Amino acid sequence: MRVILAEPRGFCAGVVRAIDIVELALKKYGPPVYVRHEIVHNKRVVENLKAKGAIFVEELDEVPNGAHTVFSAHGVSQKVADTARLRDLPVIDATCPLVAKVHKEGQRYSKASYEVILIGHEGHPEVVGTMGRIPGTVYLVSSAEAVATLEVKNPSKLAYVTQTTLSVDDTREVIEAIRKRFPAVVGPDVKDICYATQNRQTAVRELAGMVDVLLVVGAQNSSNSNRLREIGEELDVPSYLIDDAKALKPEWIEGAEAVGISAGASAPEALVQELIERLSELAEIQVEHLDGINENVQFKLPDELRGHAA
Repeated sequence: MRVILAEPRGFCAGVVRAIDIVELALKKYGPPVYVRHEIVHNKRVVENLKAKGAIFVEELDEVPNGAHTVFSAHGVSQKVADTARLRDLPVIDATCPLVAKVHKEGQRYSKASYEVILIGHEGHPEVVGTMGRIPGTVYLVSSAEAVATLEVKNPSKLAYVTQTTLSVDDTREVIEAIRKRFPAVVGPDVKDICYATQNRQTAVRELAGMVDVLLVVGAQNSSNSNRLREIGEELDVPSYLIDDAKALKPEWIEGAEAVGISAGASAPEALVQELIERLSELAEIQVEHLDGINENVQFKLPDELRGHAA
């Protein structure tokens, strides 16, 4: 059985930076370091950091006074940031720079008296944080259908921004619907879409044309991982999102000549290798790598941690 690995897959630069921030904070300040929300959406990553002394909480009232606190890669609302400041919590912000860029774009539009449409999924931590960072009116839409019923105050002063874990492909239809209904709308260039989301989706589209089954390694609550599975299904390939190798059901690959593997942007490569090992126990396999984009993006660490980076 051929096992074909998508390229790129797994960790993106924003995830690497966020994990590094927690590990370096533990190294510099010693445990415990408190992390608001899962640093990234992956159980293995969270458990590994817990073992090193990180304590994960949902809200800041669970953080003791004076404790070093990390904000997750998804970003937080201004209210959360202000609460931390009022309590004088020593905060290290692990918000992905691409998410922070969306915050700044939304703030810039709002300052210029534009109402802002945010394209994203309701309840996602990034969306909650972004809506809480943009002053003024923000409308959340997740589909072209939702645009049809959207009522705004001033169609001539309207802008849009997008959740970073949506790709150009994900947002194209919604943006077209927005532009058709509100011709004066302004928004960022498509190059501002998260490079990692787009690259992983492009790779899965190519991979789906070569395999009988697609396995996506990632958390069930990971937006970008779920989208990779959905793309496989849209291309009529049986596709499964699994947390790890233990979740693989042998009947999924029964009779398959080629199995494709990808991984969401917050899934560590170790999980992919464990899945390959599990497949080798079920069949004789030949591992191949799909030619794809070689990502070499790196984001700077916060100033207070740079001296502790190896």
